[in-house]
Formats: sequence, structure tokens, C-alpha cells
Amino acid sequence: MAEQPGTGGLAETDEAALDIDVTKVCYIVVKARELDAREDVVEPDYASNAADDQCRQVLEAYADDPVFDELKQAIDDLNWDEQCTVVALAWVGRGTYAKGDWAEALQAAQDEHTDNTSLYLLGMPLLADYLEEGLAAFDLSCEDFEMGHL
Repeated sequence: MAEQPGTGGLAETDEAALDIDVTKVCYIVVKARELDAREDVVEPDYASNAADDQCRQVLEAYADDPVFDELKQAIDDLNWDEQCTVVALAWVGRGTYAKGDWAEALQAAQDEHTDNTSLYLLGMPLLADYLEEGLAAFDLSCEDFEMGHL
């Protein structure tokens, strides 16, 4: 497929098949990776110097984690069609559906859509991987997006 101007290397036909701006999916991927990089707080056993303490605190995930909140809000801000597309894309990425079954995956996502889509997606421990694999099935990638946003 020919690269289309202004698509960041994305073939227009694959991107159009998803019914969502791929940069929105890539934003979710980047934020999900950022969230995955954090560790659960077990107990505050901080290092002996203040610089180490601050670095450790940044990586710890707290209940009121702003990255979690930002990611949840990004998903909540998607319209109904986009939310369904992201869910179907995650299902393709984890192997529940193949690219050839896209219409079926999308229909299932639409049938099962709830007001808790963001919580459903955030409950997937490998969300970023699933979305990247889903994009790859459509010959799309977040590589250029990630380079500019990490």
C-alpha cells in the first residue's frame, strides 16, 4: 500500500478501516506503557538518599495516580464508535479475533459496550501490547508517535 502524505507513514486504507485516528490509539499505548512502568506500593522502604527516594516515588503507583486518571480520561473522551474500535483492536491484538474477522470483532465490541469501557480496557494487563499488535495486524504502528511523545 502506498504511503499517504500527512499520515506519518500510515496507509490511508488501513487507518480508515479502524474508524479512529491512529494517534488516539497511540496516545493510549504510550500512557498504558507509562502506567505499566510503575510498581505497586508494598511498603515505604525508601533508599538512603533523597534523590533516590524521589525517583522511586515517581515510579510507584498510588490509588490517585495521575497517569491512570489521564489514561482513563483519554478513553472516556473517545466517542462511542472510537471506544468500540479500541476494544475490538485490543481483541485482535490478543488473538481473540483475526484481522479477517474485523467486522465480527467490531460488532461484538458494539454489542458489549458499556459505560465502563475505560475500566474494562485498563483491566487488561497487556493493553499496550494488545493495541500495538492490533495495529500491526492492519500494518500500522505507533513507532513514529512514540518517538515524539516519550
